[in-house]
Amino acid sequence: MHITQLNVYPVKSLRGISLQQAALGVRGLAFDRHWMIVDDVGRFVTQRQMPAMARITVTLGADRLILEHPDAEPLRIELSRDDQPRLTAYVWESACQALDEGIEAKTWLAGVLGDWRGSGLRLVRFATEERRAVEPYYLQGEEAHIAFADGYPFLIATEASLAALNRTLQAKGLEALPMNRFRPNIVVAGTDAFAEDGWDSLGTADGRYRMGLRKPCQRCKITTVDQARGTIAVPGEPLQTLIEMKTQPRRPGAYFGQNATLLEGAGQTIAVGDALGA
Repeated sequence: MHITQLNVYPVKSLRGISLQQAALGVRGLAFDRHWMIVDDVGRFVTQRQMPAMARITVTLGADRLILEHPDAEPLRIELSRDDQPRLTAYVWESACQALDEGIEAKTWLAGVLGDWRGSGLRLVRFATEERRAVEPYYLQGEEAHIAFADGYPFLIATEASLAALNRTLQAKGLEALPMNRFRPNIVVAGTDAFAEDGWDSLGTADGRYRMGLRKPCQRCKITTVDQARGTIAVPGEPLQTLIEMKTQPRRPGAYFGQNATLLEGAGQTIAVGDALGA
């Protein structure tokens, strides 16, 4: 097995960045879900509510986070700042301290996205000292924490599982989908379809790093959003097809990929092409 894709999503629910290598941390790949868009009360807003968020391109420069959209000049945010006003941000049931990136970012978001049900939108950054713990139920003795990710530091998917899904979609007369519909961090080739659902861990043979696969990823409406256009061409797909495929026979719902934690290797470099073993 080997890695074919590495993807980081610095701003939750905006477009991802494809990488050749990345630094591993206990919260995931460096800068993954380090920023988030929230409404006026601090509640997170994603493509579930605003599919057009997929049209915002994200770049990590040497000292700036850069957001770009066809209808606006780029927004540049300093990477090293930590003196911004604080607010409480909410991700699902979690409440955590965040740094408000200010009026320039708020105005920029209003210009490219508008508002959400009458509420303005703000860009916030995860506070460096904040610790948002991963739910302990599925962990196996390790401790794990995250920034603004939904629940786990890493999402792992395989090329074979996507190929199996696409064969089923095409048999129904639907178009094959790219991997970016599922927004994984790590994509692996050289496996059977859905082999990842049986792995306890995944890492390099030399022990440089190892991840624990802890929970199947139940998929949501974001998988229906075209990540290039920010639109939904076929409502309900591929969710309905994943349900029909019963990729998790004992769990109702649509599942694709595995949520994972870092067991060993904080500070190590993970790269496309790395050979892995389960």
